[in-house]
Amino acid sequence: MTLTPASPRLLLAIVALVGAITAVLLWQAVGDARFAAGFVATMLAVAAVGLVFRRERTAEVAPPATDWTLLGQALAALPEPVAVADREGRLVCVNPAYGEAFPGLPAPQAALPGTAAGDAAKAAWRDGVGVAEAGGRTITVTRAGAAEDHLVWRFAPAPAEARARRVAQALAGEPGRRLGLAGVMAALVGETGRLLAANPVFLARALGDADAQPAGRDFTDLLAAGDDDRIRIAAELTPGAPGDGPDPLRLIQLPLGEADAEGATLVMMLDEDGRVATRPDARSMATVHVHALLGMLPLGLALAERDGRLLFMNEAFERAAGIEPGRPIVYPSDLFVREDKGAVADTMRRVTNGRAPSSDLSVRLAARADEPVSLTIAQAKGLGEASVLLSLKDNSEESKLKHQIAQATKMQAVGQLAGGVAHDFNNILTAIIGHCDLMLMRHAPGDSDYDDIQQIKHNSNRAAGLTRQLLAFSRQQTLRPQVLQLPDVIAEVGNLLKRLLGETVRLEVKHGRNLGPVRADPGQLEQVIVNLAVNARDAMLEKGGGTLTIRTYGVGAEEVRELRSEVLPVGDYTALSVADTGTGIAPENLAKIFEPFFTTKELGKGTGLGLSTVYGIVKQSGGFIFADSKVGQGTSFVIYLPVHRAEPAREEAPPPKRPRQDALWGTGTILLVEDEDMVRAVAERALTRQGYRIVAAANGEAALEALALLADAGETVDLIVSDVVMPVMDGPTMATRARETHPDVPVLFMSGYAEEQLRRSIDIARVHFLPKPFSVQQLAEAARDAMALKA
Repeated sequence: MTLTPASPRLLLAIVALVGAITAVLLWQAVGDARFAAGFVATMLAVAAVGLVFRRERTAEVAPPATDWTLLGQALAALPEPVAVADREGRLVCVNPAYGEAFPGLPAPQAALPGTAAGDAAKAAWRDGVGVAEAGGRTITVTRAGAAEDHLVWRFAPAPAEARARRVAQALAGEPGRRLGLAGVMAALVGETGRLLAANPVFLARALGDADAQPAGRDFTDLLAAGDDDRIRIAAELTPGAPGDGPDPLRLIQLPLGEADAEGATLVMMLDEDGRVATRPDARSMATVHVHALLGMLPLGLALAERDGRLLFMNEAFERAAGIEPGRPIVYPSDLFVREDKGAVADTMRRVTNGRAPSSDLSVRLAARADEPVSLTIAQAKGLGEASVLLSLKDNSEESKLKHQIAQATKMQAVGQLAGGVAHDFNNILTAIIGHCDLMLMRHAPGDSDYDDIQQIKHNSNRAAGLTRQLLAFSRQQTLRPQVLQLPDVIAEVGNLLKRLLGETVRLEVKHGRNLGPVRADPGQLEQVIVNLAVNARDAMLEKGGGTLTIRTYGVGAEEVRELRSEVLPVGDYTALSVADTGTGIAPENLAKIFEPFFTTKELGKGTGLGLSTVYGIVKQSGGFIFADSKVGQGTSFVIYLPVHRAEPAREEAPPPKRPRQDALWGTGTILLVEDEDMVRAVAERALTRQGYRIVAAANGEAALEALALLADAGETVDLIVSDVVMPVMDGPTMATRARETHPDVPVLFMSGYAEEQLRRSIDIARVHFLPKPFSVQQLAEAARDAMALKA
């Protein structure tokens, strides 16, 4: 019997009832009420002790830990190397394939050359999944675990290696045996000329044993040239016989690698006038067998007559060529674009006439003109009416993966460039805005120059807004994340949306139930919604109006798993969908919409930073964004934000509010460190006007020298105001060195980078941040607040 939570109470009640009945019987039998009462008390005490013991035993049961042995047994069945590493990169679980691929069991990042593996790991920690290519393998790294504190590494072989493995398995299995019944010998030869696999008929004739192990043998040693210089099997040569032996062989070579790269080669060998062809109707039987066997191979293969007509295509060939069901294909050239038809036909003629044993072409299919494919054309004599064998590699998945990697690399490079440009531009804007503030202190409203100075400052603030958008795209802006509900954010921005959309666009808002909370900056999320709504409005105005639908709904881990997305990690999300009924986005532009400065609007009607800002905010918030569009029907953007699961006890308490001080005047010595002369000059003048004594330095080393001179003179420094990124010695290094001699001095960092990013990389106590660009008043307030908190 399994006790429910109410069972202990029921047990105690039963004990009490039985004790009461027993006490009455004892009282009647003995006549002593005190003896009966003592008996009942003893029974209740024993029952209570038993319940307490049971609860202690239950409380001692610890939650189950991760069974790495069980996980290792589950991974052992996978043919590809798989490893699980913790946050420090240490291996905690691997499968046998990993040990075979990487002897000594090194950490994944140390097992591969270059930095691709490290970049994939960084992408996985940031986005949930990372993909790279290194060491001839495709690496997929996924963030996993209940606390998302582990990485799962999967090492898939390169496409060419994967094809070679499938062909080797086919030759050693039933397809290879049936090839032998058709009189076809086949062998898979590696780059160095050594055998990787072969079908039983070739092993029987070349090695005398159909079950022999071919791996590692030199393929050329198994063949020999007779007196007539024709190739035969070396084991079958008979000295003194005409031509030195049996019938010569015709070799057909099918490279499995790329056209311009080395790789394994499938060699098929047929007897020129062999024993199979001596039987009646053997040629037709061989053709039937060959067609059936070619249909089983994973390679895209086709046979053509001497005049170029197609005789046979297997399913892999049809799939790789993108042939639609019911579409008549007579000649191979019908599959390719008009510019490549002549090259294919000419190559087939040369191969048929014996002027070229085989040839590789890079051609474009009519079904996918934007993706070149590799076509191999080889002789196929001895296969009935067939004269030419064509091999087409289905590299659509490989091309898709390469495109995704290239796109991710491009977006990362553009983001780094945008962040660098914004950082440098912020220094210029800081100087312009600061000088405007200093000039406004000398001009009162009504002066002839006052309005001009205000206009310069207004335009500078607009430019600062553009730099913030660039920083948002490069995920370097300062965020103030908090736990919130998406419907609340949409409600806050609802009235603004109605004014922005106008009379011709109808707004519909739908919210799902049981939405999980998310952790993000509400102001930035409002900007995301507004940017998407404005783009949707412009697209719908071209059609005279439409409907904008904003919807929120929950997406569970099981639903994410069913999506089978290579980008979205499995987990619980709260989704935000923004869909319009506008003109849509052309397919050729859909992959570029998140790039900065890309816009399809007319000149002067858009900066091209709206969607790039949306992309950066979503990614910096730990989310994912996808776009889907149909021309003429509309566009839909879906944002997935992970559900926030942190315990309330772990939430950081908000800093105590300090009473606001209106006075900006102060006293004390400030060490100002800034490598940009214009920014240093503005900051020095601004702080001097507020009553501070300023000691300026152009870099970290000069600042430490100035600090030492002040110490020798018996003077103290009340505040260090420093830039973060500087040549020779950066701000954090300088501050750390300064704290060795001045442990109590507060530090105020000026930077255009995100405060959260800087706090993670700077391990210094009592540090304050001032984002660039800033005004003279903001600098004075930041200096006052930092000095007020001096320990």
